[in-house]
Amino acid sequence: MRQKIVAGNWKMNKTVAEGADMVREISDAIENEGLENTTVIIAPPSIALESVVTELWDDEAIAVAAQNCHYASSGAFTGEISAPMLADLDVDAVIIGHSERRQYFGETNEMLAKKIDSVLANELVGIYCCGEVLEERKAGHQEAVVKKQIEEALFHLSEDDWENIVIAYEPVWAIGTGETASPAQAQEMHAFIRKVVSEKYGNDVAEGVSILYGGSCNPKNADEIFSQPDVDGGLIGGASLIPDDFIELIRIMEKKF
Repeated sequence: MRQKIVAGNWKMNKTVAEGADMVREISDAIENEGLENTTVIIAPPSIALESVVTELWDDEAIAVAAQNCHYASSGAFTGEISAPMLADLDVDAVIIGHSERRQYFGETNEMLAKKIDSVLANELVGIYCCGEVLEERKAGHQEAVVKKQIEEALFHLSEDDWENIVIAYEPVWAIGTGETASPAQAQEMHAFIRKVVSEKYGNDVAEGVSILYGGSCNPKNADEIFSQPDVDGGLIGGASLIPDDFIELIRIMEKKF
């Protein structure tokens, strides 16, 4: 069975103290409810990673992800963080290729392929983001765009490598644009992504990889989105910053089993 995942990407939000308070609240809620079937991931800003890892040291129900890393193991890259550094912190995963990294920092598929290699070489899970912008969606190019993003960044991997890959589909056109992605549209793209992986690696690999929805997911729409057969959870942005909302998303996913 594919892993069901609720991952919270805090982006550039929360101080170290605020982050520690929030993960304690989430951890306590999960412990009280006896969470059994859902993997929870928290991705705080890099400055808070050590604090969050420490807070969750005895909590096996919550994993910690970094929001990015450099592809090099070390070197003259001021301001960057490497995968070996993250592994040394006992971080579990790294988000690679988020739409904001592509848009604001010019990250290319070729660069992301090298980042994925570094993540996997350091025994971390790579959460690889893909998705189309509004102009690409309106032109009907969404499948071609997403297929290229996956092929160029992930198709050099071995079948065994895919055991440590999670894909997050981001309908960039439906995030902060006033447009809305329906559950049916989410399912359509998730099924397409699984088909793309299957055509390259076979059905076993495709059926084993978790594909998360990275749109504007919240407690009001999560039940229907998480009910789609190829949606295995969510990469949550804004709602992950509100403890009650994030906890409710975890509850919604847990009830799907």
